[in-house]
Amino acid sequence: MNINTIGRFADQPILLNKLQKKMPYILITTGTAYGIWDTYKSSKGKDIDYKKQKAIRNTIIITSTAAASLIGANGLNIKGKKILPALISQESLANILKKQNEAADIFLSSKKKLSQNVKDAISAARKKQLSLKQTETLLKDIPEGTEKKQLLSILLPEPENLNSKGIFSEIGRLSLLGAIPVIGGVLGGIAADRITKTSDKNSTANKIKEGFYQYFANIFLCNVGACAALFIAEGFQKAGKIKPLSPLKKMAVILTGITATGIVGGSWIANKLSQNFIDPLFDKGKKRKHKSVYDERKPELADIALHVDDIATAGVLSGFKWIEPALPLMYFVSGYRAGIGYRNNKSL
Repeated sequence: MNINTIGRFADQPILLNKLQKKMPYILITTGTAYGIWDTYKSSKGKDIDYKKQKAIRNTIIITSTAAASLIGANGLNIKGKKILPALISQESLANILKKQNEAADIFLSSKKKLSQNVKDAISAARKKQLSLKQTETLLKDIPEGTEKKQLLSILLPEPENLNSKGIFSEIGRLSLLGAIPVIGGVLGGIAADRITKTSDKNSTANKIKEGFYQYFANIFLCNVGACAALFIAEGFQKAGKIKPLSPLKKMAVILTGITATGIVGGSWIANKLSQNFIDPLFDKGKKRKHKSVYDERKPELADIALHVDDIATAGVLSGFKWIEPALPLMYFVSGYRAGIGYRNNKSL
């Protein structure tokens, strides 16, 4: 069984629908567990009043960030009126099954001689997702032809082959999807400080700075790097220097761009922008002297770990749809860190 079979199995419309339905529960459960762990870790050795205050603040931040993540993914409807469109498309199960039954009927009417395994797999696709074995059966045992392509385009769609123009549009969508939980985290953090009466100029500034850092270093600049890398690769293809990229090779190119622009240079660029544009807003009339660009925020191991969402982004941009439902969960961590105003430089 090859990786193409596994990829086609994972991208089944029914399986995507199930993942999308479960994601709110996964996000809330995981976010709550992460918040409890972080609250315990950051309040270790503190008195009971501090711990209570910290727990209240983090509960508000987790709620606002998780809500923002889910609204960004699924959109917002109030009394039947669409307020915000969904950034992750979600087709109904009924519509998916209708399409799969129609595709099965058309295919079976044109093909008389089929193995029992193929017939069983097509029959299964009428009401549920295919197993890995059934996926392999349809890919390998059906003779090549237009009828096979039409059937599999519905049951087991291939990864979408986006060019740089399509990637640019996708990056806009994914950048907005990442921005919404960060904004939700910052607003939730500011509200939490005011509710617990712990708000001050520095706490608000730190939340905005961390939100800026998380978005630019861990989300936006990585997306820019992905687009730039693919644009360069397309130039080489047109010049005949390289062959057309398979989805996996495209993913490798995108990850290279993400690494160069986001992981390597993202923290430096985010800190530099913060020093020049955000600091003046909170230090009016003062001229802060920075010994280095990392006076704002030092990159650390946890920041590198947060770039797991960029691997997911690269997968989405490469055409692998099964990764997309997990993006709100991955962006949640950036929003939460923004909400608590995380800073690892004690001099601030």
